[in-house]
Amino acid sequence: MSTGRHTSAETTHLHAERFVLATPQTIFALLTDPSRHHLTEPTDWVRGSLETAPPRITEVGQVFGIEMFHVGAGGRYEIHNLVIDLEPDRAIAWRPSQRMPDGSLTSGGWTWRYDLDPAPDGTGVRLTYDWSATPPEVAEQVGGLPAVGTEFLDRSLAALASVVEDRAE
Repeated sequence: MSTGRHTSAETTHLHAERFVLATPQTIFALLTDPSRHHLTEPTDWVRGSLETAPPRITEVGQVFGIEMFHVGAGGRYEIHNLVIDLEPDRAIAWRPSQRMPDGSLTSGGWTWRYDLDPAPDGTGVRLTYDWSATPPEVAEQVGGLPAVGTEFLDRSLAALASVVEDRAE
């Protein structure tokens, strides 16, 4: 069992929090496995890894590719997430980007971040969606930001909890 709560939208980011009955190590293992990222997605937007057996995320600067699908974005597309923060069993953050023909990455300026706060009987998980670095013209091009609301973040944390919580109680 877990309890969820969220905060209201702020100028440049949203966040949601949930207490999860799992260790930070278990949650971090899920978040650093690109082949399992779709399990934290409450819709069908994140489809799966672009690689059959992607390497585990282990360092800042690493890139992991994800197949995405969204009608508003024209259907199927690929995202190459650049890891911008990684603290084992405590935090992970990435910047969704597009791979250019020359191999470089270009980003719209938004990030996703998970912070894990260990507790004796589980972990406090905070999910942050931050678009503070998004230029106004990019925000307009993608139809405005935020692209999701706090209810989406709440549902993402519920999906994460359903994967990692021990259901044998």
